Amino acid sequence: MALKATIHKAHLQISDMDRHVYGEHNLVIARHPSETDERMMIRVLAYALYVPADDMRGRLEFSKGLSDVDEPELWQLDLTGDVVHWIDLGQPDERRIMKAHGRAERVTVISYASSTPVWWSNLEGKLIRAPKLDVWQIPAEQSQALAALAERSMQLQISIQDGSIYVSTANASVEIHPQALRRAEAR
Repeated sequence: MALKATIHKAHLQISDMDRHVYGEHNLVIARHPSETDERMMIRVLAYALYVPADDMRGRLEFSKGLSDVDEPELWQLDLTGDVVHWIDLGQPDERRIMKAHGRAERVTVISYASSTPVWWSNLEGKLIRAPKLDVWQIPAEQSQALAALAERSMQLQISIQDGSIYVSTANASVEIHPQALRRAEAR
């Protein structure tokens, strides 16, 4: 018998002073049986970092993720079904990144493992033809501290200012400093 996804609920209060995006969001997160708390919380973090200020170009949504290899972890689709923003987590290979780059207006990869420098050094030179690509690293100790905040029902306050992210609950808080490994070319 196949294992079923575990449902988590998160209420996010987002104050993103860098992008001037503020709001409350209720998320229902289907956690794949093989997904760790760390990966799930990085998905929640990615949502907070990239949720658009309005729905004019579509909403940011969790996709089937680990259950469908042809979809990212999160994506923003416009009303015609075109991919506005493709967000992958972990350490995807060059083929996956270039496929996403061909389908989306913008592609973001967020890596959070301690092996990120090795992965990126092997991949960086192969992505010269990807001007729409952003690659970020969340230091492993910070992503693990974020994972410690995971619960079945979460109330998270997320503040973003000057590139730093502060995630807090009633009992704990984590400070995260994403590191840009690659920035998309200005449009």
